[in-house]
Amino acid sequence: MNSHNEKPFRRPVARERWLWGALILAFFACWAADLTVGSVQIPIREVFRALTGAENLPRNWSVIIRDYRFPKSITALLSGAALSVAGLQMQTLFHNPLADPFILGISSGANLGAALVILTGIGGGFQPIGRLDLTGSFGLILAAAIGSLLVFIPVILLARSVHPATLLISGVFVGSVVNAFVRILVQYATPDAIQAYLSWTSGSFSGVTGNQLRIFAPVVLVGLAFSALTIKPLNAFLLGDQQARSVGIDPRRARRLTIAVASVLTGAVTAHCGIIGFIGIAIPHFCRSVFGNSDHKVLLPACILAGSCVALIADMISQSFGGTYLLPINSVTALVGGPVILAVILNKRSLSRDF
Repeated sequence: MNSHNEKPFRRPVARERWLWGALILAFFACWAADLTVGSVQIPIREVFRALTGAENLPRNWSVIIRDYRFPKSITALLSGAALSVAGLQMQTLFHNPLADPFILGISSGANLGAALVILTGIGGGFQPIGRLDLTGSFGLILAAAIGSLLVFIPVILLARSVHPATLLISGVFVGSVVNAFVRILVQYATPDAIQAYLSWTSGSFSGVTGNQLRIFAPVVLVGLAFSALTIKPLNAFLLGDQQARSVGIDPRRARRLTIAVASVLTGAVTAHCGIIGFIGIAIPHFCRSVFGNSDHKVLLPACILAGSCVALIADMISQSFGGTYLLPINSVTALVGGPVILAVILNKRSLSRDF
């Protein structure tokens, strides 16, 4: 039975506690490992000493940890959490197991907003993301969030009148149209702007500096906090709009809140890390499968932790196998999310009610 059409249920309490313990342990293990992996291998003990301000460390180790790896790891875990939550919200909102920011074209909208900033020089563009000041960083997030929202609106309007399979095709079409506008911008941009844009599109968690985290982190954390307000409406949406009204929820208002939160989360990540696909679709399915639960009180925090772990693992893979250069994060996440999408499509029981 499709998880979107069944009532939320829980596994035995003891098993659920074990799962939460394992997930939390995996989160801290991945975070610690990400701080040690790179072109320079630094023991975990020395990593903690560097973060706590120890002074008797090699200078280059302190700089690597504090100025590079720590901001990068925070960016990775926040990005994974944000994209996973946005994917969970879209799958429930559209009653579609294949919905996520990447497939529905929402990330393309964020791409357009960010491209306008980078390629036209608005808010300090014409330069790599890591060199933007706080004003430019905030402008980049705002432009990407607005771009996400502008694409999200027609997508959700289509969702009311078309088949879920058609919706996915429409998302690809909308994304193609938006990307066409971006290519036009690239055609008329300066070489420096094009170089900055191409560097951004490869997808990376390493472009966000410590100063930019002062904008990026609060925006994502506020978005995740507001996503908690969507738990009750999303649970009600599993049973339909009438059920939502019966428990005192205004479906239109709840949808607007969910759309706004998902747009901000997607826009913030895309603005600073590029288009990162497949995390938003893979993690919600993983959490439903592991916890055997459709209750968003369980799924939302589980997606935050699991999404963070996958993003941190993807970051480690991109550094471990990229040699001198980092592998694009989007390529690594595709290797993880691609098989999940295939498994969902081939799962007749999962898709029989939607397609």
